[in-house]
Amino acid sequence: MSWDFFVPVCVGDLVKTGGINQYVVQDVVPPKQLPPYLSKFKAGLRSQGPLCILEHFDTGYSVLQHCNSVELGVKEDTLELLVQVVSGLAASLPALLSSTSVSADERKEKLNAVKMSVYLLCKLTETFESDSCRQSIVTAPGKGGKKGKGGGEGLLQWDSEREKVLQALVQLLQLDIRSLWSLSLVEEEFISCVTCCCYKLLENPTISHVKSKPTRDGIIHLLGLLIKKYNHLLGAGVKVIQLLQHFEQLSSVFAQAVSVWSTEYGVRAIIGEVIREIGQRSSEELAREASGVKAFASFIAELGSLVPELVIPNISVLITHLEGESHSMRVAVCEVLGEILVRVLCGDGLDESGKADRDRFFDTLQEHLHDTHSHVRARVLQVYTRIVNSKALPLFKYSEVMELAVGRLMDKSINVVKSAIQLLAAFIAHNPYSCKLSSADLKKPLEKETAKLREIKAQLEGKAPVAVIKASELWAAMEPELLVTVTTELESTSEAEEEEEEDDRDVEENKEAEDDRATAVKVAQYLRVNKYRNAVRLCIRAHSCFPKSEMFASLSTLTAETLMDTLALIFKGSDEDTSELSQNLPPTPQKEAEKEGEDGELKKQEMLVQYLKDTETFALQVERAISVINTMLYLKTTSVVQEAVQFCVTVCEFSVANSVSGVRKMLPLVWSTDSAIKDAVVQAYRRLYLNPQGETIRMKAHTLVDSLSELMVDASLGTIQCVEEIVQEFFGSGSNLQSTVVQVLWERFTGKRETSGLHRRAAVLLLGMAARAEREVVLSNLDTLCSVALGEKVTEDFLLARDAVITICSITDHVRQSKGAPFRLPQDHQLFTCLTQAIADGVVMEDPYWQSFMEQAVRLLYFMAESPDQLCTRLLQRSARLLLDQIAEGGELNKDASQMQDVSQESNEQGEQVNCVCLAQLLALCGCVAFWQVSHLERSVSAELRRRRGEKEEREEKEKGPSSKAKQAANESAMEEELGLIGASAEDTEAELIRKICETELLAEENLLSAFLPLLVRVCSSPGRYSHPQLTTAACLALSQYMMISPSTCEENIRLMFTVLERSTLPVVRANAIIALGDLTVRFPNILEPWTQNLYARLSDEVPSVRQTAVTVLTQLVLKDVLKVKGQVSEVAVLLIDPEPHITSLALNFFNELASKDNAIYNLLPDIISRLSDPERGMTSEDFNTIMKQLFSYITKERQTESLVEKLCQRFRTAKTERQWCDLAMSLSLLSMCERGFKRLQECWECYSDKLTEPGVYQPLLSITARLRRGAKAQFKAQVDEFEKRLTAVHTRGLENVESPEMDEENQKGVGSSEKTVMCTPLPARGRTRSKRGQAKPSVSGRGDDSFVTPQKSRKSKKPAITFSSDEEEDEEDAVMAESETPKVTTPISRTSRRARLRN
Repeated sequence: MSWDFFVPVCVGDLVKTGGINQYVVQDVVPPKQLPPYLSKFKAGLRSQGPLCILEHFDTGYSVLQHCNSVELGVKEDTLELLVQVVSGLAASLPALLSSTSVSADERKEKLNAVKMSVYLLCKLTETFESDSCRQSIVTAPGKGGKKGKGGGEGLLQWDSEREKVLQALVQLLQLDIRSLWSLSLVEEEFISCVTCCCYKLLENPTISHVKSKPTRDGIIHLLGLLIKKYNHLLGAGVKVIQLLQHFEQLSSVFAQAVSVWSTEYGVRAIIGEVIREIGQRSSEELAREASGVKAFASFIAELGSLVPELVIPNISVLITHLEGESHSMRVAVCEVLGEILVRVLCGDGLDESGKADRDRFFDTLQEHLHDTHSHVRARVLQVYTRIVNSKALPLFKYSEVMELAVGRLMDKSINVVKSAIQLLAAFIAHNPYSCKLSSADLKKPLEKETAKLREIKAQLEGKAPVAVIKASELWAAMEPELLVTVTTELESTSEAEEEEEEDDRDVEENKEAEDDRATAVKVAQYLRVNKYRNAVRLCIRAHSCFPKSEMFASLSTLTAETLMDTLALIFKGSDEDTSELSQNLPPTPQKEAEKEGEDGELKKQEMLVQYLKDTETFALQVERAISVINTMLYLKTTSVVQEAVQFCVTVCEFSVANSVSGVRKMLPLVWSTDSAIKDAVVQAYRRLYLNPQGETIRMKAHTLVDSLSELMVDASLGTIQCVEEIVQEFFGSGSNLQSTVVQVLWERFTGKRETSGLHRRAAVLLLGMAARAEREVVLSNLDTLCSVALGEKVTEDFLLARDAVITICSITDHVRQSKGAPFRLPQDHQLFTCLTQAIADGVVMEDPYWQSFMEQAVRLLYFMAESPDQLCTRLLQRSARLLLDQIAEGGELNKDASQMQDVSQESNEQGEQVNCVCLAQLLALCGCVAFWQVSHLERSVSAELRRRRGEKEEREEKEKGPSSKAKQAANESAMEEELGLIGASAEDTEAELIRKICETELLAEENLLSAFLPLLVRVCSSPGRYSHPQLTTAACLALSQYMMISPSTCEENIRLMFTVLERSTLPVVRANAIIALGDLTVRFPNILEPWTQNLYARLSDEVPSVRQTAVTVLTQLVLKDVLKVKGQVSEVAVLLIDPEPHITSLALNFFNELASKDNAIYNLLPDIISRLSDPERGMTSEDFNTIMKQLFSYITKERQTESLVEKLCQRFRTAKTERQWCDLAMSLSLLSMCERGFKRLQECWECYSDKLTEPGVYQPLLSITARLRRGAKAQFKAQVDEFEKRLTAVHTRGLENVESPEMDEENQKGVGSSEKTVMCTPLPARGRTRSKRGQAKPSVSGRGDDSFVTPQKSRKSKKPAITFSSDEEEDEEDAVMAESETPKVTTPISRTSRRARLRN
């Protein structure tokens, strides 16, 4: 073969005349003539094999040249042929490559075939890929349409063919075909041809999808071969960066590719190349490439999760991005650090370098918990959550990181808060401490163990001085005797010979040690144990063994002096040597064991104390976190509430101390209107309480009952109602535990299983909750309830009796909700016998729980008994008789029950013989009976009358028969109208009957209730005589219940009730009176309306509980439109700064709800400002500002703002004190003013211009201009600047100097010189036309410095136009109060009357 094939740069280069022996395409076949040529190509492939490409290359090239005009089938056939050629070459080449005797021509032939086939296949593949991308873009909008059907089929076919192409190329290139080239140097163009094809395929938008995984894997492996075998490393690194900049979806693909290249192909340098390239990008470059930054960040994070151990060598390059501006890069680097810490730098087997890197990475992460970008903070918290869940956080970091996490709970970002809650939950789930104990429980053990540690240290310190004796002191003691021994040894040679063997043995030991220092230590040991002779002989012999040693050098001249000096040096030495020698001396075995034992005990105690300290710190942080997260349960953000609920569940599951507080606090969320929150709470309780663990069904039932009972113990009424919802959820779910749970509850209630009183009460309440879902649970065991809770021992536990009564009441819920006949029991039923007996006996007992039992029992009597009024009459007679008998035992002789009124009066005249508690209980019983009697008439009797009327009408309709139906159809509209009137009149008749009974019969003389009314009035009206707190409380409450009976009774006693409200010294009486008067306001609004001011007065009560009750009652009355909203609402506004946080939250809730009513707060604001700024109130400016900030936050409409600007400016004219001016100016500054509001402010210039010399007026108005200037257009900004100059001029020089004729001229000159594009505001010009008023003002200021009043002349001229309530005429959107709605009581700033007094 005489020619060579060179891979061209461009497709068209192959038809041009090339160099010597370079292949040139001779025949480019036209598109229409290609099919016959392809047939020849196929035949050649069958006959010649893959080498046929040498002859038929022009055919393939022609297809490539005319790819846009060639039919799809021709291109597909060509592609199939080329795949077969490349596969054939891959199959035939191994034999050639392994052969040693291959001719040059044969090698060139194979090489040309490889290059030709690979070139055509890659270029045709790129063409197909471009066509498929075009088709996918064109056909994408028509989902499911029939357009482009053929194209769609081709596209699907290409998806499968693409994999065959890649497979063929991989098979070929994984062979060592480099030997086909001379010197095994593969040309760059050949490699670029393959790689360009691969990168073209990667540009497909769907390459990262799951369906493209085979294609993706094929490309990755093909590029891996090129990188490893064909020197494509640098090119791959550059191409990865380029493609990431333009194709964000490739980040995960390239992360997978780089990890495969570095692990499976062993090319680890590729990671360094890519990371180094990314690390060298500056912040400015990243800022210009928004999509590229996202791709880089995603790539780094993904790569870190795949091969974190290979990223560590290059991490220093990435960490530089933590200081950059791109938060995406900071997030990615933090995630990489997290992966490294979880998977590489974890465990106890790290060396010092690894530990240092680990600590450095943790410090870096902690710094970014305070990152400026919330996304970074949130992701760092998530990284820490993964670290904690993987148990990769070192113990010494727990406290530090947890403290930071608790701090992040206060973050402004919702995502950060959620991530912090998740991290804290992970800490609790994986903590190494005992979080079941609270910090209070750990305090005593910590103090005890700390004291023990101090004792151990003191003991060791006490022993130390005994053992410390200086070496110089010992030497001084032994020196005389040692000198004698030295002299003797030097003179006596015979004794030395006798000891020679022993000395030789010692020296041999020293030789073995080969250490002069060890010999010196041995000499010192001999001296310490008084073996002077052995020490001297060893010292003499050591010189011969260690002649060069500094210690024995002086013995070259052996005399007594040199020997003594050497021994002294060895024994004493310098201070440092002495200590070292003494440390090296082995102590006696006994002392060594004692020392080791003492040291071990000290270390153990130190570890125990440290563990307790860490546990206490952890417990404190958990308690703090629980308290903060519990407050988040009622935030408005649903996702945060869901995370808080999940945290409470985690805390409870791990039995953390105080965990029940959060579980109880989230109970009311079962009533949430947000379905997501409600579902989260229901799922949480189902997980905590309704899915118990246990081996048997009975064990599970016991666990469930125990957990629910724990929740019920000491629970409030609201909590019990919420638990009821959970229990009904359980009994409505059809669980197989239901019957067993009910059985366990009955066992606990009846006492078959020994249990506490609290758990017995919880059991009976849970039975009542179950009865609301399944009535027979209680109804079939009614006798058991009566005998156990209401039997002979009822007086021993009125709380159990009360809860049993509540449970029995639950069986009537179904009946009351249905339209059937009411469920009632006869009067002689055992239940009512037990109840009346218990109530009557309790009247003459002093049990604090009797009253709560009595209230529920009377309620039950009216719900379930036939003719409950007769039953209660007998109950009252019996109770009164028992009280009279008790009085008689004390000396009272009159026992005539028929003269109850007189008896009551006489008994009270001899008050010392009446038990006040018993009398209070009797009065409470009377009030309760009166209340439920009215309720019985208006609910049960009225409902029964309606039911009977309905049944009667149904019977009449049935009796009419079918003949009347025709008439009914003919006159349908008239009949409907008539029937409606008849039904309405019937209902009115029934209601009138009920009202008449209440008015005339309930308190008639023959009714026993009337006998107690004079006594109630007497007790309430004589607080000095009847001063017993319980008696006064019961009498006031009972009187209010009597007042509910009829309007006449209410009118007769309303003045007395308000007197009690204002003058009673007992907070509980005042609070009860507020609640009662609130109910009376709902029932008789016309009677209570004149007394509204007295109700608002209790908002300033000195007792917090009374204020709380007052704001709660008034909130309900106002929001339900029972009370009209008037200026007295300012008293509620004052509670926004109440010292009690709970009252503040109630007041805030009031205004939040009021703001939902159209224009309500807008109408009230001027009056509220006037009342709060009244000098007589004495409110500080700080408190005023706090209140107004909250109220003005509800003004959001532009027209409302504009109108309020005018109203507030008008009030400057009537304000008399500097403080009022300042308050009005501050109120103006709180408005979110816009252009229209600013124009209105300019128009009202004359209202406040004379007050601008006051800083308290000037500064707020100046802040308005500063706020308006931000982001304003040039024209409007000029107006604001002009207004600000005018404000400043008046403030600094006074209104008289600024608005003089000279200033007018200057102003007009300034206006004339200004640009024509800047429009002047109309109002300042209008103000200048009225400059005569401005000239009259110097005479006002001439009156003296004490005159701060607006001139009378201007007030008189404006007087007819000014009003002092919020009823000025407004536009259509303004809410105007009618004359009838104006408060009848004058406001605290009664300006009209004040002016009248000033004139007088």
